[in-house]
Amino acid sequence: MKNAFSTIMSILILAVLAAGVYFIVQTVRESAAAATAPFQQVNQANEALQTQVSQLMNPTPTIIPDPVTYINEIRALARLETIQYSVEKVITAEIGQGTFGFAFGDKLLFVAHGIVIAGIDMEKLQPSDMRMENGVLYVNLPPTEIFIATLDNEKSYVYDRDTGLLTKGNVDLETLARQTAEDEIRKAALEDGILVQGEKNAEVYLLKFFNALGFDTVLFEAGL
Repeated sequence: MKNAFSTIMSILILAVLAAGVYFIVQTVRESAAAATAPFQQVNQANEALQTQVSQLMNPTPTIIPDPVTYINEIRALARLETIQYSVEKVITAEIGQGTFGFAFGDKLLFVAHGIVIAGIDMEKLQPSDMRMENGVLYVNLPPTEIFIATLDNEKSYVYDRDTGLLTKGNVDLETLARQTAEDEIRKAALEDGILVQGEKNAEVYLLKFFNALGFDTVLFEAGL
């Protein structure tokens, strides 16, 4: 009996000790959490402040399209696009580059990537422009023209800009550079013979088309 009683007492003592240790551990944990809570709140507030400052210094643009859409004109097109040019031009735009250019001047280098598309407007082809003589189909094609001459905004960019010490720059300078770039891209394509090549491509395409319709001999009388 004495041994059994000693065993039971030992078990009870161990249980009490275990409960005491668990209570002490939990108390320490709760005290530590309570002690670090203010610091965590400060860290969270600091992170939130850093986020707000970052958004202020590097704002993300918000684009809001007008929900109202106006369709001014709808036209049916019968354009045969026969050639496309990809053109790159470097445009220098500057203002106020005189004696006080260091103070009030503004200069930028704009790298323009553009697309020029040319072809024939088939709506201008009339029945009178085609005739049959001795088994030969004569076709008088409309002149080749440029349909599109525009910048590729994803590839075009301002390479460098230098403003005077006392100016923030001309807000319209980049717009003027872009407008000039479109004109120069169109001019470069014309000088390179885009209309001539567009006419040749049109003839090759239409020759296959008329042959498929049963006209074995076709002569084009187009002229720029």
